[in-house]
Amino acid sequence: MKLKSFLLIVPALIVSACSFENYYRMGYQKSVHPYEQINFVELVKKYMDKNEKAAPGNIEGIYTVSSVVLKKSKGLFSSEEHERTVDQKDHYAQVAILRDNARNNREYIEVPIDKNYLASYSVRGEFTTLAEGNILVLKHFEPKNKVLTYAFTYDQEKDMLEGVRTETSGNTTYTYKLTFVKLYPKVAVAHN
Repeated sequence: MKLKSFLLIVPALIVSACSFENYYRMGYQKSVHPYEQINFVELVKKYMDKNEKAAPGNIEGIYTVSSVVLKKSKGLFSSEEHERTVDQKDHYAQVAILRDNARNNREYIEVPIDKNYLASYSVRGEFTTLAEGNILVLKHFEPKNKVLTYAFTYDQEKDMLEGVRTETSGNTTYTYKLTFVKLYPKVAVAHN
């Protein structure tokens, strides 16, 4: 009898937990507010519009992120190196890159923005500019306190950041490439 009760209660709790989350989201979207409401992405866009005439080389914006992982290795009985794509994700995330002059010797922070209705947003990376603003270093924070370091270049004409990180294990080299394409604000191109 206790086993039957347990088997009925556990699925009911799981379903109700999902239902409460959906209820919260629906209530949040449909609730009547006496004031105009904006979400985090809209707030970021308003911030970007305020800084519309930013200095050249300013990477602030909303980006879509794509990644490619390449594996280069020699065959077991071969001296030739072969390279193949191990993983590829196109436009799998959206992030906001915002200037951060406050602390930690970082110039910009990377914040994922593709989840709605969060109480707070995680800083997932820190950008620091090297040389003349065209080369940047990204410290990307992963779970379990793992930090991955990428070297990035900024193409101002294309509004694009491209980063590379490599790892070597024995005779195998993995190359991780990240591409950030700016969605907002887009630079107005002057036509002759």
